[in-house]
Amino acid sequence: MTSRNAVSAEKGRNQILNDECQQPLVAALAGQFVLYSCLPSWILRIPTARAMSNSDPRVAAVQMTTGPNVSANLQEAERLVRKAADAGAALVVLPENFAFMGRRIQDVLPLRERDGDGRLQSFLSGAAARYGVWIVGGTIPLAAEDPGRVRAASLVFNGRGERVARYDKIHLFDVDVPNTDEQHMESSIVEPGADIIVLNSPCGRLGVAVCYDLRFPEMFRHMLDSGMELLAVPAAFTAITGKAHWETLVRARAIENLAFVIGAAQGGYHINGRETHGDSMIVDPWGSILTQIPQGTGCICHPLERDFQVSVRRSFPAIEHRRLKCR
Repeated sequence: MTSRNAVSAEKGRNQILNDECQQPLVAALAGQFVLYSCLPSWILRIPTARAMSNSDPRVAAVQMTTGPNVSANLQEAERLVRKAADAGAALVVLPENFAFMGRRIQDVLPLRERDGDGRLQSFLSGAAARYGVWIVGGTIPLAAEDPGRVRAASLVFNGRGERVARYDKIHLFDVDVPNTDEQHMESSIVEPGADIIVLNSPCGRLGVAVCYDLRFPEMFRHMLDSGMELLAVPAAFTAITGKAHWETLVRARAIENLAFVIGAAQGGYHINGRETHGDSMIVDPWGSILTQIPQGTGCICHPLERDFQVSVRRSFPAIEHRRLKCR
């Protein structure tokens, strides 16, 4: 089965789940029922007592195609946060660099803010309070110890507009993309962070990572040891690396940690000539894509079936079967 067919099948199963009708499920999957017939019903996602309820928290991923005009970017980000709030989201994740993508990497330097003070931080706090939602604020440039660099900081605000966490991107994108002339040296302008974060949220124990971090699974094992149940990943994968690896990495982090993953990406053609992959998605602990958006600007929202996660972790206890620990 191709990835797109798998996604289509999953969307069909989710629609059937919403209708709470088991007979159509058998019909909808008739062409592949032999494949699945030996699996337990919670893997098939057949409607049971644990079907989605109105109490399941809703989360949203925002996708943007950010440019160098900060005011225009903030206006678009607010529009999409409002759209997510209107859809009932309790938690909204913005993409990496949501407020600014300049023509050159060093153009971000004049925008850096002191921790706790600045236009971008005020915007995030204000939007969270206005719409009563938790916001994972993509990344914004905060002052670093090195005056020639910034910290790529992802700030988390609660529904009262209070900042409750800060994560500074740890893994920096210093690569030559194979078989292309595409080169990136993020460390020339970004100073790496050192600490992971996992915190309580209305949707469960929330971890935050940024873009290139996805390639380092040991990071998420540390988060799991701190109780992570869902993961927010603001990102800006390139068109080439995104096509090759984005979906695979997002789903792998969900599967191996039996966690929900919210991937909020940049997606489209930018004024600086760069193309980003997009394909923002929300993935469940079984690795199923619940909803996604291709390139362009938009917002996706979906409830998190917390009972399903509990059921999967209990029935398929891979987390408890770990034998090796990351140092």
